[in-house]
Amino acid sequence: MATSDPTASPTTFDLERRVDSAESTLHTTRRAVVALGSNLGNRLETLQGAVDALEDTPGVKVTAVSAVYETDAVGGPADQPSYFNAVAVLRTSLPPVDLLDRANAVEQAFGRVREVHWGPRTLDVDILDYEDVTSDDPHLSLPHPRAHERAFVLAPWLDADPTAQVPGHGPVDALLRGLGGEEGQGVRRRADVQLRLPE
Repeated sequence: MATSDPTASPTTFDLERRVDSAESTLHTTRRAVVALGSNLGNRLETLQGAVDALEDTPGVKVTAVSAVYETDAVGGPADQPSYFNAVAVLRTSLPPVDLLDRANAVEQAFGRVREVHWGPRTLDVDILDYEDVTSDDPHLSLPHPRAHERAFVLAPWLDADPTAQVPGHGPVDALLRGLGGEEGQGVRRRADVQLRLPE
């Protein structure tokens, strides 16, 4: 049956080009760091689900996950539930925009609804850093423009990668100390819960 879908019956040249591109991509991975946050529903289950969903993404390998930190909501409507926050370190062959698309898809899979700015959410997945790339693209600013001033981001990031640096701002441990440490912004490490690194 005839079809107008150009991907349904690729020419030999197109097929070879796509295979060559895929093989090149598979062998070229970059380090990326993502922040995870949840303050609705079963927060721990949601964060673990997000880690697992990232691991299940072709071209993504989760190499480290932080401890879980609990933080009072910053900004947005008053009287929000507190957040569980964590950071995952990845190796990925996806370019930054594709990784962002996947992060957004994971949010949507867990029921993220964007109705209120900085409002409560089932899941927030933010790219903090991508192989030290800097970009002012309004669709995806790198590094994350507010990561260096948020203890609830820096504390789990430092836990997942003690040598981490925020491009243009310096070492994560120094930035966290400059904010008064974890306690300076009410960030509390939860020793009673933890995330599992996918096998």
